[in-house]
Amino acid sequence: QVQLVESGGGLVQAGGSLRLSCAASGNIFSINAMGWYRQAPGKQRELVASIPTAGSTNYADSVKGRFTISRDNAGNTVYLRMNTLKPEDTAVYSCNAEVYYSGLGYLEVWGQGTLVTVSS
Repeated sequence: QVQLVESGGGLVQAGGSLRLSCAASGNIFSINAMGWYRQAPGKQRELVASIPTAGSTNYADSVKGRFTISRDNAGNTVYLRMNTLKPEDTAVYSCNAEVYYSGLGYLEVWGQGTLVTVSS
């Protein structure tokens, strides 16, 4: 089993910054794309940013130019640097990874989520 553990959430004032981390642990054979999603109260979960093992990153229009997604060299930890935060960025942020399981192929694994609250 592979687990994803997020950290770095918290309370920040508008205009501030936070960096989220998501580390994969367990019996890791291969991880393909990783990403960050968020869900605000009363809203559907949305993709914030994603990063493949190779190729271009992808961002939601609402965070382009403010957020940056990256991965460590081993490819098992993903980060989300969030700058110029706005109150509308308040949400539970969850990490997602496409993890390879022998005999099953790539399956999606989710972290437990971390709360980001941006005060005005």
